[in-house]
Amino acid sequence: MKKLFLFFSAAGLLGLPAEAQPNPAAAPSVPATNTYFGVKVVDPYRNLENLTDPAVQTWIRAQADYARQTLDGIPGRQGLIDQMKEFDARKAAQVRGLKVADNDRYFYFKTRPQDQQPKLYCRSGYRGTEVLLFDPETFEPGKTYTIGSFSPSYDGSRVAFEISEMGAEVGTLRIMEVKTRKLYPEKIENTWGAGEWLPDGNSFTYLPLNGRDVKDPAARLNTQSLMHRVGTPASQDRPVFSARLYPALNIKPADYPYAGYDRDTRLLYGFISTVERYLHAYYAPVAELAKPRIAWQPLFKPAQEVTALATDDQYIYFTTSKNSPRQKIMRMPVARPNVATAETLVPESPDEALDVEQLRTTKDGLYFVRTRNGVEAKLYFVAKGTNKMKHIALPQPAGSLMLQAKNAGSPDLWVTPVGWTADRKRYRYTAATKKFTPEPLSSEAQYPEFDNLTVEELMVPSHDGVLVPLSLIYKEGTPHDGTAPTLMFGYGAYSISMNPFFSPAYLLWTQQGGVLAVPHVRGGGELGEAWHKAGQKMTKPNTWKDLIACAEYLVKNEYTAPGRIAINGGSAGGILIGRALTERPDLFAAAIPEVGCLNAVRMENSPNGPVNAPEFGTVQKEDECKALLEMDAYLHVKPGTNYPATLITAGMNDPRVIAWQPAKFAARLQASTTSGKPVLFFTDYEAGHGIGDSKQKQFESMADLLAFGLWQTGAPAFRPKLAVAK
Repeated sequence: MKKLFLFFSAAGLLGLPAEAQPNPAAAPSVPATNTYFGVKVVDPYRNLENLTDPAVQTWIRAQADYARQTLDGIPGRQGLIDQMKEFDARKAAQVRGLKVADNDRYFYFKTRPQDQQPKLYCRSGYRGTEVLLFDPETFEPGKTYTIGSFSPSYDGSRVAFEISEMGAEVGTLRIMEVKTRKLYPEKIENTWGAGEWLPDGNSFTYLPLNGRDVKDPAARLNTQSLMHRVGTPASQDRPVFSARLYPALNIKPADYPYAGYDRDTRLLYGFISTVERYLHAYYAPVAELAKPRIAWQPLFKPAQEVTALATDDQYIYFTTSKNSPRQKIMRMPVARPNVATAETLVPESPDEALDVEQLRTTKDGLYFVRTRNGVEAKLYFVAKGTNKMKHIALPQPAGSLMLQAKNAGSPDLWVTPVGWTADRKRYRYTAATKKFTPEPLSSEAQYPEFDNLTVEELMVPSHDGVLVPLSLIYKEGTPHDGTAPTLMFGYGAYSISMNPFFSPAYLLWTQQGGVLAVPHVRGGGELGEAWHKAGQKMTKPNTWKDLIACAEYLVKNEYTAPGRIAINGGSAGGILIGRALTERPDLFAAAIPEVGCLNAVRMENSPNGPVNAPEFGTVQKEDECKALLEMDAYLHVKPGTNYPATLITAGMNDPRVIAWQPAKFAARLQASTTSGKPVLFFTDYEAGHGIGDSKQKQFESMADLLAFGLWQTGAPAFRPKLAVAK
């Protein structure tokens, strides 16, 4: 066996672990050439898009095996997993996804330390006796299921839920009678979601795909919403919203036509959905369901820039960014819904952005959340029958704030604040007394190892002078001498904000003397819709240039140094990480794009690609095509470049980012880098996009990220032992 060569830098020993095997063979290459509006593009690994090709399968499997051996051999990795398990064991139960039916029956997911998958439970009221409804781990021995989502009927007597295998997300919808825990015989296949119940409690609408093969483009085209009646075969389900039924509505093949019922307004709603930020929606009285064809009427058009809605028995409330980049709240009467005549209820704030995901109605009025720079959340209220906004002081500071209401006819409201170093704490808010009462669902736990953490919220000038929020978390006393290993993680797409969250697993980085850094890059929603638009399509370069500027700031101010910075992001965040890596390979020690979009110009050639065109662009339009070429990390990899160490991951069952995108990037990077640093490509054959992973798999994936990053940024406990020639 040949010698294993070791590489040194300012970050320390960066060779492969002593027991790693020789690099697997290079990827097979069958080039293809495309010309995009006069731009000739050579694609050296187009053949990797054929995931059924035996040569491609052999290469991906060899890469996965090699990456697994290498990652498992990093000193300190197993210790991270052990710490995560110990953190997990501190809580007897963790609850999420709560939904409360009209009869005060609670439905929720719960995970105990011994559970690998969340289980579906219910109980009558907050203090009621808990009942296990469905356990995906014991449902069919020998199979790995996860519950993707669930939907209780309004009266709480039934619950529909969707189960899938190995992270595929698309699965089978089942219906249960809650009192008896009896499963109805019908199995509704190829569902992505658990449906929307109708007022009779005996039927619901849902949107199935045409198949569950994540590699089949036809599975996601020309879908339609159906109505199912409990106890009847799925073959009898009736279409209620689709291009086939309503060609005049201009539903495109890649659109998802969702239909559902809103009990507060007693209206049916039809949403034509893509990743488009702005709602495209229709409405009809629920009585229309009894007719052969529903008389859908326009509700929202994308040009009106409506981003979210909430309802009560009098009004439809909606948020809009039209002429208000930080967004405002408007309302229109249920009896005459017309955006053109709607009134402004809450005007745009000059320095706070609406969190449009947190808009809730109760019998007392409308509650909503605004955030400053995406990291400081405040609660506001407009009492019913008024148009005056009031600020509600919280029982503790909140980086993020989540609201939960029962329905618009109930006074019930629950408020859950969280921060970078403060775990979630759930309170019931009573409007009459203006008091918050703790009502925890998850067990509470203490984390004394994180008591001495410092949080800094900074504003950093980017390449064009625009100030970018940057969150830093590190231990008190961490030296500002350029030696701290730094993990930067971000996203920057779909107007999704990187709001503060509490993660003991992530915070383990700080226990190695490291700095966690979250650049709130453009493309997200931290500063409102204008912030989103400033990192979308033709303005997408701002996204990775913001991250680069934040990294340069940390180096300039001696938080860290170029050989000490690891960058991480997943999914659409692959654009952020891939392009930061290819634009400034000298600035980073490691890059870790997880299930990332790394070949953007070919995105539309994957099953989930066309629906994403509103966010990133389409090759059919010249300006958007050139934007896709610019954001394509794969096409920006240059031979003979000293690239940083890279860990690239994919899920073979991923329905969102097909596995060949990261595969192509890994192949080209391996063939191009001259740094001698590892470029690992790990494909998980029992996972998809990370959604539905078992608890153990989540621990292992996080340990891979942290261990690889700490190894490459020079953390002593993660440096491999000196290899001995054999």
